[in-house]
Amino acid sequence: MNLRDFIRDIPDFPVEGVMFRDVTPLLRNAHAFKTAIDKMVEMLSDLDFSCIVAPEARGFIFGSVISYVMNKGFVPIRKPGKLPYETASIKYDLEYGTAELQMHVDGLIKNERVVLIDDVLATGGTAYAIAQLVQKLEATMVGMGFL
Repeated sequence: MNLRDFIRDIPDFPVEGVMFRDVTPLLRNAHAFKTAIDKMVEMLSDLDFSCIVAPEARGFIFGSVISYVMNKGFVPIRKPGKLPYETASIKYDLEYGTAELQMHVDGLIKNERVVLIDDVLATGGTAYAIAQLVQKLEATMVGMGFL
């Protein structure tokens, strides 16, 4: 099964010049979604880590399922103002502007080995920002997984 067949390209979204990768067709197809999860779990199976970090919103979908299947912790990374406890923040550039992400300050343990999961990798800006946020909390990013 070619998972790319279930990812729709939306040109000029959310702004002109950006190609948005829409994974909702993949999520809608149970076999494609299961295949995607199975492949990502297989990709991570040899890594030594205890926790998955994932950004909202689509990263939550894949990250939480993978953390459940692999019996790992899950730490959500959210936009400002969405987490109820004290947070650490990182600001970064997008293809179409700037953004900020936050994580609870006690979300990771010092020297904890973590993996980032998100739906797709576009420019790498979000992944790089999350790696910096993980480092800020004195944990170690040992891997990243994307469709």
